[in-house]
Amino acid sequence: MTTTFNPLKEKGIPVDEQLRTWHDIVQKPFNKTDVDCYTRTRQILMNGIEVEAWNFKHAFARFSDDIEINKFIAQTRRIEDMQQTTVNWLTPSDQSVLETTLGYEQVAVDLTAWLAQNEPDKYVKETFDFGLLEDFDHLYRYSQWAHMIHGIEPSDIVQGQTDVVLGRPTQNHHNDNAIRLRKHYDKDTAAPQTKVNILTLVSGEQQTHNFYAEHGMQYGNDILRETYAEICDVEEEHVSMYESLIDPTESMYEKLLLHEFTEVCNYYTCMEDEVDERIKKIWEMFMLFEIEHMRYAAELVKKYDKKDPEEIIGTNIVIPCRFKSQKKYVQDILKKEIDKRLDNNMGYTTIDELPDDWESYSVQEAVAEDGAPTETTIRLIMIADNRDIVEADDALIAKQPQLLAKGLQDEAQAPNTVSIEEYEEMGERDD
Repeated sequence: MTTTFNPLKEKGIPVDEQLRTWHDIVQKPFNKTDVDCYTRTRQILMNGIEVEAWNFKHAFARFSDDIEINKFIAQTRRIEDMQQTTVNWLTPSDQSVLETTLGYEQVAVDLTAWLAQNEPDKYVKETFDFGLLEDFDHLYRYSQWAHMIHGIEPSDIVQGQTDVVLGRPTQNHHNDNAIRLRKHYDKDTAAPQTKVNILTLVSGEQQTHNFYAEHGMQYGNDILRETYAEICDVEEEHVSMYESLIDPTESMYEKLLLHEFTEVCNYYTCMEDEVDERIKKIWEMFMLFEIEHMRYAAELVKKYDKKDPEEIIGTNIVIPCRFKSQKKYVQDILKKEIDKRLDNNMGYTTIDELPDDWESYSVQEAVAEDGAPTETTIRLIMIADNRDIVEADDALIAKQPQLLAKGLQDEAQAPNTVSIEEYEEMGERDD
């Protein structure tokens, strides 16, 4: 999806005017009790976009011996670090780690669903759909903990925009990481939409991994800590899977331009969609910052790669995501693809077609030898609340045992796996 806005022809704020005071850098947080759920998801996503840009520029600098280029990278990297502080610290201090976590998983579900529906490359789309059902299950598992630890319902965070029921069971997400690797796009023929889509999702998943790794230990409950560790490991697999879709033969200058373009595109979309006028101004200002960063990166592509930047990013801005409810699409993928698995040749198969020596079986057996924390999660909510925590229409909730029957492997099951019969029993209990 595109619009008639060519950032290569727009004027931003000059880089030497982008330093801000500490008071301007540290903005007032949003109010967690009345914030729109998609303001929260935009804030979470843009935090990840900025972290990725900052990391990439540090990597670039370590391979560059051109002092003029390194000066530009150092200057804009500092600006982006300041931007990341502003965006990340919009999170209020009274928003718990689990409440923020539900926001992260709402980002993953609704962002991935949007990207899949607006992805022109069928193979990339299939990869997005595959990862979607895994993040969908993570939202369900964490919702149990949010209720048990903080007494909140999913609707307190996702505001009814995203369903909360089981997806492909988390215990089945653990793979031999080598078979997560996908075929990469061709940099010369891939659409700018594909390039931006992938880099946007890589940024979001990478930041999700980092957040779980850095904050999951802040709870005292051992099973909850293990749940964060288990799902954090899946996020590592997701980053490996999505980043492998990127053409590794792109020059560092092409990659720099794509990072800046991705930032511009995401800030532009956030600015267009934001309902909070105060935060909307932040998105607009940072878009104008990034337009200037991108303009300089485009000049580097011309100088060193002898390419027209429009060959790489096109002539119009790309819309990476319109955050809005994706319930119907996710339900369709859930019903069709819960039994999908990775094959051994960078493709996909189903449970009933897996070979006996499938590489991921040994991984799943090793990590779940003592049980899967995400399965214990459901057992605990059965004891604590006599039900699981779900948020969807009654017809979808009633299908949970049927979905589990289709999506759960017979091989390499954790010893504490919640059975189909137990899910049926939970469904018969009153709220």
